[in-house]
Amino acid sequence: MLIDDNEIDNLINQKMIEAANICDHIYTHSGAKSAIEFLKNIEKLGDTGAQVLPEIIFLDIDMPLMDGFQFLDEFEKLSDETREYCKIVMLTSSINPQDVNKSHKYSSVKQYINKPLTQKNLEKLAI
Repeated sequence: MLIDDNEIDNLINQKMIEAANICDHIYTHSGAKSAIEFLKNIEKLGDTGAQVLPEIIFLDIDMPLMDGFQFLDEFEKLSDETREYCKIVMLTSSINPQDVNKSHKYSSVKQYINKPLTQKNLEKLAI
């Protein structure tokens, strides 16, 4: 799943993931609020929903309405199964050390990558 308010970044990142052939489905959201609602709705489906949960979520930090950290706060409220299955990779243009440190406080965040997403970054995903 790609969560970024920049549609062009979403398109480029989607093409990079497709070229790497690492997943069957790529969900894209231009806002964190719609992404968290999507995950909540999947949870309501029970076992059926578990089949469509994204294994990796690429999350931008700076977004309007709900930023990446607010998304993470809401993500922490989801079921244990969802939180354990979905691994989050911060994919952002922020080089602020405070953002890096803050992201480490969330157990669901597995990596912090600076934009743009590259084939090399995808190969290095240690998830």
